[in-house]
Amino acid sequence: MYKKQIIPLLFVCFFILAGCSTQAQGAEELDYDQTKKMVVDILKTDDGKKALKDVLAEEPFKSQLVMDNTAVNDAIKTTLLSDDGKEFWKSAFKDPEFSKAFADSMAEENQAVLKSLLNDPEYRSKLIEVLHDPELEKELADLLKSNEYRKHLKSVISETFESPEYQAKIQEILQKAAKEGKK
Repeated sequence: MYKKQIIPLLFVCFFILAGCSTQAQGAEELDYDQTKKMVVDILKTDDGKKALKDVLAEEPFKSQLVMDNTAVNDAIKTTLLSDDGKEFWKSAFKDPEFSKAFADSMAEENQAVLKSLLNDPEYRSKLIEVLHDPELEKELADLLKSNEYRKHLKSVISETFESPEYQAKIQEILQKAAKEGKK
């Protein structure tokens, strides 16, 4: 007799549980969709955009994004070495403003490299060898004797004499010489 009562009770419990579990899944999907829409709406607001910009502008976040991402580094390397990358650099360096900005950003590193090269005996010997090349010496001598170089040198000297800094130094030297002459 208990078996007859338990079996229908088990069916009722099973259907109740099955109905609740389906509702729970539907509620989760609805909650996810609602949450997703809410997040997207928040990000589209001015406050959301500002918050996102602030996070992206933080230095630790920027450095993590660029420095720690090997995929970005690999992509940059392959882009720079590709034919399109080479063409980009050729056209970019034709722009004087870009060239100046690029050179300024690399000035300290270039200076450090040159200083380290000058300490390298092999590099120094090759540099001296190039400078003692008779053809180079002849070209330099011809250049220094040219009228164009002399005009350039004259304008540089004139500009130097006209600079306030140089005039102050000359005045200081003349004052020292006058004091020493009086003694």
